[in-house]
Amino acid sequence: MPDFQEPKLIAGNANMPLASAIARRMSMHRGKPVNLVDARVERFNDGEIFVEVFENVRGEDMFILQSTSNPANDNLMELLIMADALRRSSASRVTAVLPYFGYARQDRRTKARTPITAKLVANMLVGTGIERVLTMDLHAAQIQGFFDIPVDNLYASPIFALDIKTAFKSRMNELMIVSPDVGGVARARELAKRINSPLAIVDKRREKPGEVAEMKVIGDVTGKTCLIVDDMCDTAGTLCKAAEVLMENGAKEVHSYITHGIMSGPAVERITNSVMKSLVTTDTIAATEAVKAAKNIRIVPTAPVFAQAILNIWNGTSVSSLFEADTLSPIYDGMYAAE
Repeated sequence: MPDFQEPKLIAGNANMPLASAIARRMSMHRGKPVNLVDARVERFNDGEIFVEVFENVRGEDMFILQSTSNPANDNLMELLIMADALRRSSASRVTAVLPYFGYARQDRRTKARTPITAKLVANMLVGTGIERVLTMDLHAAQIQGFFDIPVDNLYASPIFALDIKTAFKSRMNELMIVSPDVGGVARARELAKRINSPLAIVDKRREKPGEVAEMKVIGDVTGKTCLIVDDMCDTAGTLCKAAEVLMENGAKEVHSYITHGIMSGPAVERITNSVMKSLVTTDTIAATEAVKAAKNIRIVPTAPVFAQAILNIWNGTSVSSLFEADTLSPIYDGMYAAE
């Protein structure tokens, strides 16, 4: 057991429901109360962010819970300022728990004179004294190399596999995992292996960002129940069009499993009116009222796996053990049937 007395959680404003759920799950796992550290995160009239921590954190192992989702810049600044406040308050170690890591799509230079903002954000996090990052489904795995500190990247695919084996229990033999683009093949293949299903790819050609000129299906989806797997859904234009193309190619049904439900602009309306039977996403980004009200959008919790990952980091045990169904299923307390 480490020298730290207890793991302590502090949360920004990005996703308080998830932060509270993580604290509750940690209380269940430990058999003793784990509460969010009392603090205030406020704004001056000009928008400047101010943080004050009301509890003693000297020598403590601190975990900041904060997704850098919309508004990305405000939530990122909250995270940086909270980290600075904790370091100046003599916290022994500061870990940033980022269920959703914003700016991850800017992980390379696609054109001349463009930034690699994911690296810039990594530098900013390390510069504030953060010593470890815990996140879920980075847009590209190589982003871990942007940090000069340990990065634990959890995966949603083990949770999705449990959900699929429950939701599609009677028709597992007709499932087809679909990657919506070539870049997501590794993610889709991982889930396909977990549920022993074949894999198809939707090859898309973009004329400019946000617009898809052409889509073709690689693989035979005739008569299959297709499950599109991706790490994020922003405006849902590409996702809904991919679902249409799959149906045109003979698919029986189309469902989607998306880790980060960004759901910008017309996304919810598009999904509601699309040919998709359902879209399953996690709660790494706080759901809007429109998302909660959508009949074909379902949210699966990530608090159990984040709570256990935080405890594993605190007591020095394996985080990668959470990638296995035998470990994950008990954590979800019977929400999903064991294999």
